[in-house]
Formats: sequence, C-alpha cells, structure tokens
Amino acid sequence: METFVIDGGTPLTGTVVPAGNKNGALPILAASLLTSEVLVVANVPRISDVDSMLELLAGIGVMVEWTGDNEVRLCAKDVTGEEELDRGCAERIRASFLLAGPLLARFGKASMPPPGGDVIGRRRLDPHLDALGALGATMTHGRDIVLEAPLGGLRAAQIFMDEPSVMATENALLAAVLTPGETLIGNAASEPHVQDLARMLSKMGADIRGIGSNVMTVSGRGELSGCNHAVGPDHIEIGSFMALAGVTGGEMRIVNTDPPDLQMIRLVFSKLGLHTELEGGDVIVPGDQKLIAARDVGEYKSKIQDGPWPAFPADLTSIAVALATQCEGSVLIHEWMFENRLIFTDKLVLMGADITLCDPHRAIVSGPSRLRGERVDSPDIRAGMAILIAALCADGRSEIGNISQIDRGYERIDERLRELGAKIERRGAADAS
Repeated sequence: METFVIDGGTPLTGTVVPAGNKNGALPILAASLLTSEVLVVANVPRISDVDSMLELLAGIGVMVEWTGDNEVRLCAKDVTGEEELDRGCAERIRASFLLAGPLLARFGKASMPPPGGDVIGRRRLDPHLDALGALGATMTHGRDIVLEAPLGGLRAAQIFMDEPSVMATENALLAAVLTPGETLIGNAASEPHVQDLARMLSKMGADIRGIGSNVMTVSGRGELSGCNHAVGPDHIEIGSFMALAGVTGGEMRIVNTDPPDLQMIRLVFSKLGLHTELEGGDVIVPGDQKLIAARDVGEYKSKIQDGPWPAFPADLTSIAVALATQCEGSVLIHEWMFENRLIFTDKLVLMGADITLCDPHRAIVSGPSRLRGERVDSPDIRAGMAILIAALCADGRSEIGNISQIDRGYERIDERLRELGAKIERRGAADAS
C-alpha cells in the first residue's frame, strides 16, 4: 500500500491549473453508450475512478482510446447490450450505476452489480430506480439489480425526485434523451457537473430545457450523434487548493476556473477568514492571511452547512473542517447530507485539532490549533484531502496511508503539490517508514 510522507509547515505558493471535474467526467463517459458515433472528451482527469469507468465501458464493447494526456475517444457502435458488466470493477466506484440509464434507454435492459464508492453514509439507489421506473422500467432485485424496459421501449413521463440526487438526476437525463416524447424531471439536482452533462447531451442532439434549474424538460430523440466536449473545471478541487493556500499562508493563483460555480464556496470560506479575489477566470488567494472565523449577528457561533446546489457542496465539508482548525474562533460544521462524513475528524484530533463531534452530522471546530505530524489513514476521497491539508500545515512529519482513496479524486496530487513547494513524497509499501 502506498503512503504519502509529508513534512509540513511550508507555504504553498504558485499557479495551479484545476483538473476536469471528476463528477462531471464520469456521467459524460457513460453517455458514450447513447450513440453508435464517436465521442471525444477532453479535460478528463487522469484518476483511478475514471480508469474504472473506462474499464467498465471497454469490458462491454466500447472502443476506448486515450488520444492525449487528458483526452479520450470513445465509440459504442459494437455494444449489443448483452455484455455483462465486470462485477469487481463496478463495485469499485459509485458511478458504475450511471450505466443503467443509457443501457436501458438504448438496449432495453440493464443488469447492474451493486455499486461501490465512498463509505460516507447511506447512499440510496431509490431515486435512480424511481426515476427509471417512472419511465416504464421494471426491476428485479437479487444479487444484481435487473432493469427492463417495456415492449416498445421506455416512455416519456413526469419524474419527481424524492431528493435532488445528483447521480439519479444524471441517470434520468441519460435515459430520457433517448425516450421519445417529453419528460419532465422535477426536484432535479443542478450542480455544475449536472449542467455540464446536460450541455454535452445537447451537443449530441438532445433537447433539454431548464439546465441549471431544478426542473428540466427533455424532449427525447430516437437517436443521438457523437460530439466533442471538454469537461468543466472541478470546483471541488479548486476549493481544496484555496484551503491549502489558506492554511499554509501561501499566495496562490488558480487559473481557468468558472467563477459562477465558486460563489458559495468563496462566500463560506470568507466566513472562515479566507478571502479570495477574481481576475477574469482566475481565483487569487492572497498570502499570509490571518484566518478569523466570523460570528453571526448577536455574537452567535457561525455555522457552515452543506446542501443541494447552490448551497455549499457536501464534498467540501471535510475540507472546511480542515480549514477551520486554523481559524481563530469556533464554528459549527453541519454535514446535513451524509451521516458518516465527519467520522474522520478523530484523525485530525489525533493531530492536535480541537474538534467536538456532537453527533454524526455536527462538529464544533475551535482554533487555531497547532497541528503535529502523525500516522493516519485516508478513509475516503475528501477526508483524505482534508487530512493532507492538515499535514501540510502541521509541525513535523506525517504519513498518510490508503492514499488510493485520494488518487480516486485528485490527479497527480503529490506532483502538483511539489510544484507549489510542498515537501511530499509518495512511497510504496516496501520503502514507507
């Protein structure tokens, strides 16, 4: 098992180019199943979750070819719909279930092994199944979930999500674009990566109205074409680099961002004393900021709470916890969405953080804490990044194990951090100290 060895205390300074959005790339790659024509996707992050998705697609007959460092060419003309998904590969990523919508719409059947992903709490498949069921699919559930379209194919319908699930909205879109008639998706998720998928599907010939809102209307087509599309910048990674600059006191420029995607992130981080500036599409984090947690009017403790877009992203909750450890004052972090997300805070406490876990959803973080290097493991992608942020501002040496979790969501993170001045080394099991 590989580990990161980090000597903390060095300000991270320089220019960062954000990778493509992980959560945008995965459904976009799955959309290759909707057409027999070629799909070329640029700005694809080279991370293990993407590798798993491409392995799944190749395993059922999709032609997959890397044509550049971050560009992949796909063609699903030889897929018949009879091929079985590789169980082991499907169980590595949550996004494997995104193949259900396109397989069902194009071939009338989808046999789905249980998906994997981060263990951050209960992650329901019901919104996916309800949406596909509204389009006429029937389900049998044994070891696998087998979905079948009725005779004549899926039929347009009104879908109302019982929660604005991102992946369920994406699955509904992927199925509806090949379903003749008008489908309305209510209480839809509207995160930047959902919008990016919808824009890419529009390039393929889909008719989607209401992109960016919580009500989308899809006029289905009999077939879609191929297209060229570049995945948008990853706002979660951008937020992570903003926090890294803040806790280490470095000055950082993050280029080629989409500023509207960052409004809530910048607002929430400003409550933790981390102020940023915009220069065109670049985000500038000034150096040597004194991080002071703001208090609400009446001197009440400030609260940071995640929620569906445009609220603060759940994937940045762990990052906000790490940032808050270096803020003067205290703040309540309310992880509304996932009941296991904050369990990792015991690892930050081991490093010297002052965190009181009130219950599975709430933690009070008081600071600033002088963190010290320790040996800890990464339980999931975002917790792993939060621990890495803590290690980079801690006194002494830290070792982070199970870094394959971090690699699932952050491209070449150790190399990119070294370019900013970080003292970080990747070690294999044989040479880890």
